[in-house]
Amino acid sequence: MKSKISNAFKNKKNLIPYITVGDPSVKKTEELVLEFEKAGADIIELGIPFSDPIADGPVIQASHLRALKNNTSLTDAFKLIRKLRKKTQIPLIFMLSINLVEKYGSNKFYHDCEHFGVDGVIVPDNTREQCPMSNAQCPINVDQILLISPTTSKERIKKIVKKSAGFIYLISTLGITGTRKNLTQDFANYVKRVRKQTKKPIAVGFGISTPEQAKEAVKYADGVIVGSAIVDLISKKKYNEAVQFVKKMRIALNNRP
Repeated sequence: MKSKISNAFKNKKNLIPYITVGDPSVKKTEELVLEFEKAGADIIELGIPFSDPIADGPVIQASHLRALKNNTSLTDAFKLIRKLRKKTQIPLIFMLSINLVEKYGSNKFYHDCEHFGVDGVIVPDNTREQCPMSNAQCPINVDQILLISPTTSKERIKKIVKKSAGFIYLISTLGITGTRKNLTQDFANYVKRVRKQTKKPIAVGFGISTPEQAKEAVKYADGVIVGSAIVDLISKKKYNEAVQFVKKMRIALNNRP
């Protein structure tokens, strides 16, 4: 059975903004999710603040630290989901460290995701590449979204695409998150290499920071994940500009060749 996340990719290129829960406040995060949906977002990725987010660059790291200064916790994120689910059914994804999952309790975490309405989970530092619970226990309504990088071998790609649900998260280039001027060289062949192994949607993240890059990425992929460029605007309290940026990204995806 297809999930809400995979269904979001039907007949359109997906725009997936990322924001950190609690930066600058949980209330503002709630407002931005709703505004981003109105601006054309298809899925929202919510970063759960952690003191050492290994995959993130300085912009998103700083947002995590600001949220932690506000004492934002995983429990607060679940409370946020509960509020949002009274107002919207847009697919929502948690991106967080395995440390937070284990501290919360793996079983409790995944069951709470299903209970409150989290549609997918990305755990970039989960080396087991699977739900920390046994497959039989994993809630069927919570997609485990796995990542592939440019250096991932063909054998590992086969394993990852088989286990990943919702979509495949394609890291556009080596390194941490952050804005970049260009997509990695040979990007088209990179996506094609993964596409040969799966029919699941492919979304590209890490470094997508302009409408032009987004339009170029979806010539080959099914969606883009945009984080640092949005988080940077939020850090400067340019909330309306962040919403307008999402609108520009949506227009770019709609007007692709």
